[in-house]
Formats: sequence, C-alpha cells, structure tokens
Amino acid sequence: MLVNGACQRPGYLLRLGDRVAVTPQRPAPLRAEPEAIPLAVLYEDADLVAIDKPAGMVVHAGAGVRSGTVVNALLGRFGALSTAGGELRPGIVHRLDRYTSGVLLVARHDTAHRALAAQFAGRKVEKVYLALVHGQVKQERGRIDKPIARHPRQRIRMTARLGGPPGPGRPAETEYRVLGRFRGFTLLEVRIATGRTHQIRVHLASIGHPVAGDRLYGAPGKTPGLPELGRYFLHAHRIRFRQPSTGAAVTIESPLPAELREWLGRLEGFQT
Repeated sequence: MLVNGACQRPGYLLRLGDRVAVTPQRPAPLRAEPEAIPLAVLYEDADLVAIDKPAGMVVHAGAGVRSGTVVNALLGRFGALSTAGGELRPGIVHRLDRYTSGVLLVARHDTAHRALAAQFAGRKVEKVYLALVHGQVKQERGRIDKPIARHPRQRIRMTARLGGPPGPGRPAETEYRVLGRFRGFTLLEVRIATGRTHQIRVHLASIGHPVAGDRLYGAPGKTPGLPELGRYFLHAHRIRFRQPSTGAAVTIESPLPAELREWLGRLEGFQT
C-alpha cells in the first residue's frame, strides 16, 4: 500500500486528501494442492507419518504463504491425508514455528487424527526440544508456569507478561534443564506440557534468556565472532506418543540439524 506515492509506517494516520494506492493480492487458496517438494521421513505406518521439518518451511498456508509448505509437500508424496483439520491443513495435528526444525506428526486418516489430537489435548504426548539461549541460566533445572496471550499492540507476538494466573492468556507450562554452558550462551533441554503459540520462545524470553536467532523476542541480530544463524536455535528433538491403532508407545527422534551442530561447534572452545 502506498500513500501519496510513498510507503508509510504502519501507524500512519490518513489525512483528508491523501491518495491511497493498493495492489490487490491473489485470493488465498481454498484447499491445499500437492507439490513435488522433498521431505525427510522419520517414521510411517498406516495411521501416521512423522517428518523431519526443516527450519524455514511453513507448516500450512496462511499469512501470505500460499505454496511450498509442509502440507503441499505431504500431499505431493502421500496423496490423501486426514481431513479433520480442514482442507488447508490436511493431516496436521500440531505445528512447529517456521524457523523451528524437528519432528512433526501427521495423521493419514481422520480416526488417527482424532486419536492423536486427544493425546495432545490430554497432555499425554512427550515433547522434548533442544534450545540454545542467550545468557547464563542460573538454575540447572527450572519450570516456567505463565499464561500466554496475544501481545496487545504487536499482534505478531505473544506475551507472558500480562499477569500471572489467573491473569489473561491460556495456561502454559515449560520445563528445562541445562545440557551445556558456553560463554554468553546456555544449551537447554526443554519439555512442554502444553503447546501454545511460540510457547518456548516466549517463556524463555520472559526469564531473560531469548532463544538464539529469535530477534522477535529479544535475541540480538549478530553475535561477535559468530556467523548469523539465520533461524532459531530451537529443535523439536524427540516426541513420544501412543500409536493410534495399537496403543503401543512410539518414540521418534530427530538429530540436531547440520547448521545447528556447526554453530554449536563454534562455541565448544568457549565452554564455562
């Protein structure tokens, strides 16, 4: 959108006589379409698929992204998936942020979708992440129990600073333990009992330790002596659940991606 032929800041107030030019965008698709996009599959059976989502890939269409998503890739590889999530989100039981990598479960049919969704809703799915955060986390183990809500002014952000329980927002619980310490950073194993939007990122930032690479929640854009990360240092490392048909326990792991291993390797000489 242009005002009087020039771009204006989002908070610009229109004045009488201003000329506003808007370029219409293509309407969003009504349903997801298959695309030939490579996927790394970690596990599959008749009920579900687990993929290793790369950082930078959006899970499903929305917010200006209409193609190149995980859903497009899944349809291109597996064809029909569960329809319980709607035509734009076939198979999607849970999500990962765009710049977060790791294990993502996908339902192949509606019965499996409902069974997996019930496990997530009942907090019966174990979700373990690896996160590198800025600063020295004092406690070796910790728990963050703060409701998470949409930020009242910056709508692309969430916040845990609107008051404690029973304050505004949805309940959210995050547990962490220290795996390693480096100069200026701490490597954490993180477990979440809930799955709120941006939960790990918001909770860790709320205690003064934003995830490396996460500029939206306070991480610096550059770290002296290190290359730009270009993503969040946040990885969905392991997930444990019950197979929908048999009830057997299934554990799926995704190794730390090469770019994160390389970045962490640069810190190895600065362990504290």
